[in-house]
This record gives sequence, structure tokens and C-alpha cells, in this order.
Amino acid sequence: MRMILQYLKPHWAGMLAGFIIKVLGTFADLGLPWVLAYILDSVVPLGKVSYVLLWGLVMTAFAVAARLLNIKANRMASHVARDMIEVVRHDLFEKIMLLSGTQTDTFGIPSLVSRLTSDSYNVHSMIGRVQRIGVRAPIILIGGVVITFTLEPVLTLVLVATLPLLAVVVYRVSRKGIPLYTKVSQSVDGVVRIMRENISGIRVIKALSRTDHEYERFQKGSAELADNEFRAGITMAVSSPVMNLILNLGLTAIVVVGAYRVNAGASLPGKIIAFLSYFMMILHAMMAITRVFVDISKAAASADRIALVLEAAEDLPVLSEDAGTAADAQTWNPDSDRRGLETAGKGVGYPAGTAPGTVPEHGLPARIRFEHVSFGYHASEEDEEKLCLKNIDFTILPGESLGILGATGSGKSTLVSLLMRFYDVTSGRILVDGRDVRAWEPGELRRKFGVVFQNDTVFNDTLEENILFGRELAKGRTVQAARDACALDFIMEKEGGFSHEAAIRGANLSGGQKQRLLIARALAGGPEILVLDDSSSALDYKTDARLRQAIRENYAGTTIVMVAQRVSSLMGLDHILVLEEGEPIGYGSHEELLADCGVYREIYETQMGSMEGK
Repeated sequence: MRMILQYLKPHWAGMLAGFIIKVLGTFADLGLPWVLAYILDSVVPLGKVSYVLLWGLVMTAFAVAARLLNIKANRMASHVARDMIEVVRHDLFEKIMLLSGTQTDTFGIPSLVSRLTSDSYNVHSMIGRVQRIGVRAPIILIGGVVITFTLEPVLTLVLVATLPLLAVVVYRVSRKGIPLYTKVSQSVDGVVRIMRENISGIRVIKALSRTDHEYERFQKGSAELADNEFRAGITMAVSSPVMNLILNLGLTAIVVVGAYRVNAGASLPGKIIAFLSYFMMILHAMMAITRVFVDISKAAASADRIALVLEAAEDLPVLSEDAGTAADAQTWNPDSDRRGLETAGKGVGYPAGTAPGTVPEHGLPARIRFEHVSFGYHASEEDEEKLCLKNIDFTILPGESLGILGATGSGKSTLVSLLMRFYDVTSGRILVDGRDVRAWEPGELRRKFGVVFQNDTVFNDTLEENILFGRELAKGRTVQAARDACALDFIMEKEGGFSHEAAIRGANLSGGQKQRLLIARALAGGPEILVLDDSSSALDYKTDARLRQAIRENYAGTTIVMVAQRVSSLMGLDHILVLEEGEPIGYGSHEELLADCGVYREIYETQMGSMEGK
């Protein structure tokens, strides 16, 4: 909570002004019963109507001032809460965007969504309520006790005797409330996760007739949330009836004692009426304080969850340039790095090869180099059984192309994530342009890439904006990228062309149209390195061939890394890496792998044989 409250520092002047106005408005409220008592006990007995009217105007002035001042203070409090939480949400969103893949996996996407929405709302509500009720209620409580003491010291003692009991109730209840509301927030995360999975996968669920199963799954998560909310609610709800009981017993004692004092001539009726008014004000103030403590309990749990994200340490630190660059890693030397096919499949390195028809000069800089890279999610180098990539070693020159082939779960997409440094390697290192990816600023590194991931996102925006993606590119560049991605034809067929609006997640586009649109987005920026992660799976063979031809002709200087399931998509590339359970079992050109890699040859014969059969 302390960390989140730091965001209030820029608003201290507004909060101070609102506090002063709120205090003045509350004092005006406190003056009303006192004026009423004075009218009843001192003015009315004089029998002068003019005096009654005059003091009636005074009482009206107090009432109007109280309303206007409280309204102004409440509006100022709302402005402070709004502006403060806006900055918190902005910083939280920015931090989420900068989290590493490991941190995102640890927090979980549903939990991050919940922290950005529900938790920030709880903090917002608390900040607003504390400025409104949290200022007014204590003043009413303390001021009311002081004024009642001047009116009726004996009755005030009865009132004061109830306050310690009320304080104990508030303290005990609020102390139990914070951990209970933490459990509620965790349950909300679970329900959000289930809802997110079901909404995004609704077609599959319906197609496989799994709606009953998913309904039961949601019911289970919802029941857990309801149970935790019930426990938190029932705990916090104890305060209201207990406080009402204590206050009503106190009120009964005050009425009885007050009646005896009036009957004995020790007090005046006006004072008793005013005292009862103050007692009710104090009653409502105590109830308001209880509500504030409930809000604080919720907000404290939510603020801690937000702070965990905001204070998350940077786990992908940028190395110094000297530490991230080594002379022996800056260049590709054909004499030392061409190690022959006899090493293929042994995890000790593979030949870099050359682009068709060219012979690189000695010392030509390598665009991409993996040096004995191993990786495991939440694994150390010693946890070999947890590694999902093992001893990956290859070199790609500028303008060359690499295909990655392997079964599902073999580590293809993980390799791409390491290249773009969404995760750090467990051992070994990855160099881009002779520099360790850990020595690049993340934005600088990723600006080199154009990328299409598996299940990539089409946004609810125009087709043109989906290609531009916030970048300032010439209109001609957008059209050219769409043409190269074989997307121009279907775009122009849409009503409005590039101005046609895509639905959320591209629901009004076919799978092939979405993939071509995403490829156009990747090509539009003229990337140095183009990464296509299984991005042509929804394309027919003819369109896939046209796409590969357009990339070869118009992006000859671009280094290409392509993950695919089809051998036909990769066979024209300079190098192909074959993975099996995270280990390299083959590396070379299509012809070399046909000759030396049995797994590749089997895949080729299976796929191409089935095509010939068609």
C-alpha cells in the first residue's frame, strides 16, 4: 500500500484544499444541532418571532454552506482519485509491456488483466472514499463528542463509554479482512482466466460439444470465488450489526438518563434533542468509518498485488557493450566455422554454408549466431531433463535464410523467442550482428525484426492500421507490403479497401486472410530480419509459393527465419534446422538433409508423396 500511496504526492495541494473545504463543510454540519438547541432553549422562551426567524436564517445558512462545501470537496476528491489512478494504470500497463516472458508466465495473463482492472478500481474507490468519508467521519466523531460534552457532560460519558467497544470491533474485523480479500482477488484471477480461455476458444468448444464441460469448469471457479467473497463479506458484515447493537444500547441509556435529568431540572429539552441529533451523527460516522475500513481492506490487498508487478525486478538486464561483444564472435570465418556434415546431429555445431551462387569473403559479419544455446523454462544448466532446447549452434549470414522444422513441442517457437530475447538463454549465447542480444537495448534489437507469431493478433481497426501498427510509413509502402504478402487482392475486394474495419481478433476474416495481413504487417517496416513462425499454415500451396517468391525477389537483403510444418515451405531456403525434442538432429540445405538426415527425409517423402498422390 505504501508504494501505491506515493502516487498521491503530486496531488498534495489539491488534497489539502479539499481537506480544508471538507473540514469547513463538516463544521457547518456540526453547528446545526447546536443552533437548534439554542433556538429551543434560549430564543423560543423570549417569545419574539423576529429572533426565531433570524436564528432560523442562521440555521439555513449553516445547512446551505454545509451542502455546498461538501459537494465541492467531494468533487475535488473524485478528481484526485481519478488522476492518481490514471497514472497508476499507465505505469502498470507500461510495466506489463516490459515484463519478460518468464515474468509474464509467473504472474499469468488473467492475473495481470485483473490487477489492471479490478485491483486498480479498488484502489481508486478507496482513495476517493477516504478523502470524502475518511475526513468527514472522524471530524463528526471527535467534534460531536466535544460539542456534546459542552452540552451534557453526564450523557457524553455514556456516549464515550461505547466508543472503545466500537474501536475494538473495527480493528478486529479489518485485521481479518485483508487476507480474505487477497483470496478473493486470486479467485477473480481464476475466473478471468477461465472466461478468457472460453471466449477465445468458443468455436472449438461448440464444435467439440464441450459446452457442458466448460460450464462445469466455470461453475467450479465461480463457486470458489463466491465462497471466498462470502467469507470476506460475512467477516466484514459482522461489524455493522455489532456496532448497531452497541450504539443502540448506548442510545437507550442516553434516553433514559436524559429523561431523568430533564425531569429533575438538571437539563433542558433542547439540549437533549441536540444531543440525540449528535448521537445519530456520531452513529452514522462510526458506520461510515466501518465502510472506509472495508474499502481500505480491499484496496490494501489490491495495492499489494499492483505493487508486486510495479516493483518486479528487471530480469533481462542489458549487458555492457564490451561484455556482450567478443572478437571471436563478431565475424564468420569459413575456414574455422565450416565443420562439415559429419558433426550434424551431435550438438557440437553445424556448417554455416553460403548463399546459393556466392562465396562470402573471410571475416564477413554474421547476422545471427547461436553458440551452443540451451534453454529451459525456470531451469538451470544442471537441470538437463528440464531443458527444452539443447546445444543449438549455427551461423546465418546477412541475406541468408533459415528454416526450422520439427514436431509439435520440439522447441521451434522457443528458439524464436530466445532470438528476440523474450527469455534469456540458460547457457550459451545468441549474437545478432556480432553482438550478444543481451547487450542490445530491447527496442533497438526488436526494431531489426519483422515478425509473425503463431496465433498472432488482428486488432479491431482498419486493415491499413493493422498493417501500419502505429508506424509512420508511406502509403505506397503499405500497398507494396500487402502485395508482397499476397493480401492486396482480398483487401481491395473488401468494402472500403484498406479502410475496411477488421473485427476483434479478425473474426470477419478467414484464417488465410489473417495470416496474409499479419505477414504484410511484418514486411511493411522493411525489416533486417524477418521471422515467420508457422505463419503460412492457413495458406494454400499456390499462395504459399507466391508469397515465398515475392519475399525472395523483393527482400533479397533480408535475413529470414521461418518456422513451418511443410517441407515445401522450407526446401528453397539456404539452411534448414531439424529439431526433435529440443535437440538438433540435422542442419544443412534441403539436398544435404535429404542425403544425411533420416528424419527430414521421412518427413519429405511423407508430405511430398501425399501431395503427388493428390
